Amino acid sequence: MIRKIMILLAVLVAAYGVLIAVAELPPYGMSDNPVHNQVSERYINDALEDTGALNMVTSIVLDYRAYDTMFETIVLFTAALAVVITLKSDKRKERSGK
Repeated sequence: MIRKIMILLAVLVAAYGVLIAVAELPPYGMSDNPVHNQVSERYINDALEDTGALNMVTSIVLDYRAYDTMFETIVLFTAALAVVITLKSDKRKERSGK
């Protein structure tokens, strides 16, 4: 009984947190929302000058966001490696008859 009450309390606290976070979001469609900032304008206007790369996408991915791209690549490689290891371990179990 106490466990159910604790679970209910945890769910209510989480729901309250979500509602507070949603209430703090900026109104949809307003021109001063954070999505309408100057970062995209800087990338578009200054990419060639800042990085020297002719391709704007390449300059953003490899120069402005290099660490982010590197860590995304590490995560994808780790996930692919986990899938390969899982599939290989299943094949070994089938061969040994277990």
